[in-house]
Amino acid sequence: MNIEKYLSKFSKITENPTLEAMEWLMNEFGNPHKKTKFIHVAGTNGKGSICEMMSNILQHAGYRVGKFISPHLIRFNDTILVNGEEITDNEVEEILDELSKKIDIYNSTHKTPVKWFEVITSIALIYFAKKQCDIVVLETGLGGRTDCTNIVDSIISIIANIGYDHTDILGNTIEEIATHKAGIIKKNSDTVMLLQENSTPVIQKECKEKNATLHIINEKDITNYDFNEHYQIFDYGKYSKIEVSLKGKAQIYNAAICIQCAEILNKKGYKIEEEAIRNGLRTVVHKARFETINENPLVIFDGGHNENAIKNLIGTLNQYYSKRDKVFIISILKTKDYKTIIENLLKQEGIFVFTSGNDKNRYVSKEDLFEVATKYKTQNIFTYELKDAINKSLTEYKDKLIYVIGSFYVYADVKKMLENK
Repeated sequence: MNIEKYLSKFSKITENPTLEAMEWLMNEFGNPHKKTKFIHVAGTNGKGSICEMMSNILQHAGYRVGKFISPHLIRFNDTILVNGEEITDNEVEEILDELSKKIDIYNSTHKTPVKWFEVITSIALIYFAKKQCDIVVLETGLGGRTDCTNIVDSIISIIANIGYDHTDILGNTIEEIATHKAGIIKKNSDTVMLLQENSTPVIQKECKEKNATLHIINEKDITNYDFNEHYQIFDYGKYSKIEVSLKGKAQIYNAAICIQCAEILNKKGYKIEEEAIRNGLRTVVHKARFETINENPLVIFDGGHNENAIKNLIGTLNQYYSKRDKVFIISILKTKDYKTIIENLLKQEGIFVFTSGNDKNRYVSKEDLFEVATKYKTQNIFTYELKDAINKSLTEYKDKLIYVIGSFYVYADVKKMLENK
């Protein structure tokens, strides 16, 4: 079976999402998700980093850890992992051999056909049960309450930073968006989040209704912050001089969430020593998040694609590379608030190159991005095709810091272009 060809048949458009298809499909497989323990992670920004940190801590503690993240960066398989090893094509085909038949039956008897994300989530849940994972760190796709991952009964829910994204589906206010995210909270469970002015009351209300214990991380609980070229360093609770390999101030708050989560797991009977926490945070890697993908010239990739993410990226850039001349190569999906993203980006000094991404049907055209940019700058703004932008950066801009941003979906193409050079 050609996996990519099979998956390409399914729609990636999320409209009026429900759990109906997931419940039907999982029931056909004996509800494998009920045989596995889950940590469920929702949020607008930071949930991917939290998944990487948490799964790495659990691996260092000696557990068999499943991890489901999205979107994929190179190929579909890199969204589903056990102890850092991707699901193989043979394992995917083995599951799809039976799953595809069930999907055909469902589609022939139901009005709304199965969507792409429901297929890959089904593969993941079946796979984690087959691999007998001790625990799975599961990232939501969109929202939470009606996200197809919300079929699981998690022991801990993590709510990452909440901001404006997917407003056409989740709502136009932080409170409305938080209500969707809060939907992953389960009865009599534990929830961990960073204190946020507008979203915390929504999460508190949901926890109270479901008799869930809420653990709130306050920024002032994190002290003695420092950083160097390799690590960010901080104290939290009884832990001093914790080192985190991921860059950006937001990551220390994500790390504190993971420390709190580890302590909750210890109270539930797991055994996560301090050494596992320290090693998990010190060695964590998060691809496509402020990732150095080329050394000479220095090229950094970040998939940040909403206002909060861009503000975090700018803060990180200024923290580590304030004295470097910068080039921004920008691709933005049509589903994103590209005008706000550009407004925030163009407050910076640098050269701005706008592209139409790698799919003109999915990305805002470089011409439209350029038109918005002219409201804020008239110099050092250009348009190129993505390939030409990368080639130009490696020749004319090789003395500058090159920053490729705005979408995860160009990651594989950019990596390939750099490798070919």
